[in-house]
Amino acid sequence: MLKLRRKCEAQSHLLFRNPILLLLLSPMMSDQSPNEPLPEPATRPVGGTEYSWCRAVPGGTGITVLALLLAKPPDLSLLRNALHNLQKIHPILRSRMHFDPVANTFSFVIPSSPHLEIAPFDLSATSRILNDGDGDGADAARTTPFHRILEHEMSRNAWRDSGADVFHASLYHLSEDRWALGLRLHTAACDRATAAALLRELLLATGGGAEGRNGEEEEEANLGMEELIPSGKANKPFWARGMDMLGYSLNSFRLANLEFVEAEPPRCSQMVRLKMNREDTQKLVAGCKSREIELCGALAAAALIAAHASKQPADNKWEKYAVVTLVNCRPYLDPPLSVQQPGFYHSAILNTHDVCGSEKLWDLAKRTYTAFANAKSWNKHFTDMADLNFLMCKAIDNPGLTVSSSLRTAFVSVFEDTVVDKSSTLYEEIGVGDYIGCASVHGVGPSIAIFDTIRDGELDCACVYPSPLHSREQMQKLIDDMKRILAEAD
Repeated sequence: MLKLRRKCEAQSHLLFRNPILLLLLSPMMSDQSPNEPLPEPATRPVGGTEYSWCRAVPGGTGITVLALLLAKPPDLSLLRNALHNLQKIHPILRSRMHFDPVANTFSFVIPSSPHLEIAPFDLSATSRILNDGDGDGADAARTTPFHRILEHEMSRNAWRDSGADVFHASLYHLSEDRWALGLRLHTAACDRATAAALLRELLLATGGGAEGRNGEEEEEANLGMEELIPSGKANKPFWARGMDMLGYSLNSFRLANLEFVEAEPPRCSQMVRLKMNREDTQKLVAGCKSREIELCGALAAAALIAAHASKQPADNKWEKYAVVTLVNCRPYLDPPLSVQQPGFYHSAILNTHDVCGSEKLWDLAKRTYTAFANAKSWNKHFTDMADLNFLMCKAIDNPGLTVSSSLRTAFVSVFEDTVVDKSSTLYEEIGVGDYIGCASVHGVGPSIAIFDTIRDGELDCACVYPSPLHSREQMQKLIDDMKRILAEAD
């Protein structure tokens, strides 16, 4: 009996020294006595791409926001349980960002249990937030309270200091019959595919009597993207890497940008929405399909044409613009990951395009998409990953290397894959009147980031830009011109 007791004590001691075992066994230990020591959190160093986002987010780029407009008062207990369930299923969502100043490294610190709390803002507190915006009366008149709450969330930066949670939730009382739920996540733990999947899981958990997806914690999602790239796919000869780095650097001085309204900081992220009706959306999608291109090619082309026209240049004056296309790498990893596995698993492909103003939408869309598709076929989304991450960090450290210290690395960013949503019936049951998903860009990044969704057959794009580098009036005109170009394309 004494030997058995000593053996159990030794095994218990081993368990409490092993955070990975604790992470896997924590569901079985939920009835732990309050007198027993708390299990140690698991820790994982961030990967290369995650590191670049850890550097970017404190400056204002990479704050992922999901904002939902609610027409029914939410059940806070049900909502909290649903969010905790997401954190149980996905350990990365309950992690904290930790920075080691000595080693200059970041890591995810993952507690054994969920701890997220919903921050409530009543009518009075919400009204103060809405009235404290930097915009003038005309600017406020062009936006709704829900719109301004989204922009407020994109500028709430909890990650300027080490130790902040990657996941935050706030509930705003907009009026007697309207509420806004804001979910704010660190982009290193939540890319656009993750955000779309989390939204679906949350709505299933809070409506229709479902409890969301249950299952074991996903250890694969706790690996950085670089660790999952298939062998040989990211290889690049040393001299080729040097030439590419030189090319990216030199090209940056030749790139055209939108006119800057006010280059001095401080900055925040604002959003203009591009929406098209079902008929125009179907026509646009059919045009892309017939030309064997994706919607991202048409969106990028429309943005390039609109930007060039906004400057009213002399006839046939050529300008070079940079387009970043973001690729969801999950299907190409080893092992492949599903969209239900959260984290940042997107990679960027940067292409430059010369525009003179006489281009037709479909010709330019074909050119921009073909350049992207060719680069992807050469595995540029893997081979150039480290190069672009390095240059991103260099721009953060040395803003003067960018035009007017604007930290603009490209004119526009688009996503290869469009989010398609057909869940309007469920939204109606829960009382979701509207929702927007996007991320901040007022640190390092493009002048305009397009987050496109086809919702019940209608195109809906959240177009995010840095303010006051660009004004709402300037960007609204650009988006209106893009919409006209897309709708009128033959």
